[in-house]
Amino acid sequence: MTAPFTLRPATDADHAALADLMTAVNPRHPLSAAALDHHLDTLRGHPLGLHVALWTAETTRDGQPALLGVASVMQFAGMYHPDRYHAEVGVHPDARGQGVGRALAATLEDHLRGRGAREVLAGAYEDDPDSLAFLNRRDFREVMRFFDNVLTLADFDPDAWAAQRALPAGVRAVTYADLCAQLGEDAARDAYYRGFQQARADVPRTAPATPVTPEDFRQRLQAPHFLPGGVLLAVTESGEVAALSELELEDGDPHRLNTGLTGTARAWRRQGLALALKLRALDLARDLGAREVWTGNATTNAPMLALNDRLGFRPRVAWVEMQRGRADG
Repeated sequence: MTAPFTLRPATDADHAALADLMTAVNPRHPLSAAALDHHLDTLRGHPLGLHVALWTAETTRDGQPALLGVASVMQFAGMYHPDRYHAEVGVHPDARGQGVGRALAATLEDHLRGRGAREVLAGAYEDDPDSLAFLNRRDFREVMRFFDNVLTLADFDPDAWAAQRALPAGVRAVTYADLCAQLGEDAARDAYYRGFQQARADVPRTAPATPVTPEDFRQRLQAPHFLPGGVLLAVTESGEVAALSELELEDGDPHRLNTGLTGTARAWRRQGLALALKLRALDLARDLGAREVWTGNATTNAPMLALNDRLGFRPRVAWVEMQRGRADG
């Protein structure tokens, strides 16, 4: 039986405990305090004035405070609308079914009403029917599914893909770290930024993408999981980044690497660039000692799903993205 609990706004002093709680809620994607710090600092300092609010459910155990759950309301720059919010309620597995989530959700709903929210996005995993029902009862409806695709590197045969590593004439593959050494950090970052903007344009999402500003991109490159030597870029003779495939560190697991964005600028598509870079990224992951590479895919992204399937990535449980209301139409 859960002890009596209180709700209060979260503070920066809670970040280590919040990271542990969020990891317990979603062990598929562990979170460190450093990553949480960077994420919240980036949102709070954004020139769009992004809204960020968090609350905790707290009890006392052996005379010490203990977090049972967290609720958050946030706005993200990459899919921004002033009336669109992303909401989340997470309850420690040992405290579920005892009113913690309902209390946090009521606080969250009051806050959203006060903000005049026209659209709220939330979600849960498909193997968590209680959470999906929780959202359905609050008028959320499914709009998209995303799942983790996982490749076990011991099962991958790089020799079978030797021919596909070739790049078109006039295009070379280089890591971002090496490009910085060659061009200087500012020029390399600018080229990477322009290629990233083009590659992300057609990534499936539940609302239109908003531009990533140069400062947004700079903050992205300062995140704890960013791995300069794990970013593969296809660079043309004129210095254009035609395609990219990113590897990122995983909090607390040195044997796992995550894929950030893999994509190609529209003018360079259908020339095998994404596959060539992805293969080189898998070579690099093996060299770095990784045992698994994880990537996230929307179920609507048929070309990337087909590519990952060919490489041996296998899907895990899907995340069900759910929406209430609509802000842009």
